[in-house]
Amino acid sequence: MNTEPKSLQEAIVYFSNPDSCIAHLVAQRWPDGVVKCPTCGNDKVNYRAHRRTWTCSSHHAKREFSIKVGTMMEDSPIGLDKWLTAIWLLTNCKNGISSYEIARDINVSQKAAWFMLHRIRLAMQDDSFGSKLGGKVEADETFIGGKARNMHLSVKARRITGTGTKDKTAVMGILEHGGMVRTIVVSNRKKAVLQAEVKKHVEAGAALYTDALLS
Repeated sequence: MNTEPKSLQEAIVYFSNPDSCIAHLVAQRWPDGVVKCPTCGNDKVNYRAHRRTWTCSSHHAKREFSIKVGTMMEDSPIGLDKWLTAIWLLTNCKNGISSYEIARDINVSQKAAWFMLHRIRLAMQDDSFGSKLGGKVEADETFIGGKARNMHLSVKARRITGTGTKDKTAVMGILEHGGMVRTIVVSNRKKAVLQAEVKKHVEAGAALYTDALLS
């Protein structure tokens, strides 16, 4: 039986039950019903009903995980009821919706609503709604920014304050073979920063092809 909410009132009631939220997200994230550890990809996990979390049978860091881990909701203190109602609102309002409307409808601050809408819209850019990339994946990084010799003198004086990559922006690209491409602006090209982005966007067990900086 289809229990998907058809109105805002139904969405608020349906998602007010945390177990309904988890069941809904499990069906979206693991359509085959097999929950997998987002850290190692192991499907031997035990559900802890009193905490509403799973524990991976493999011994490693972060072996206990919630439904939020590996999604746009990870590290957010905002409850699933508000997240899923906000998603419902954004996907069902044909003329769009503002952070002020979200804030009023789900009772959060406008700043929190803006943060949620930013993440939801970013996740909606691909068909898998922000899911991680898998299979064969390539990752690389570079700097972007105009060449000094092509700039007008006034622009060059304003924008070029050093040599090399000082005035360029570091970006990272992640390509899933036969699938999606993601680009991310990163603070720098340090190994820890780049590896953190790989973990955020690439599922455990994927075949990853990188250069020396990411290895």
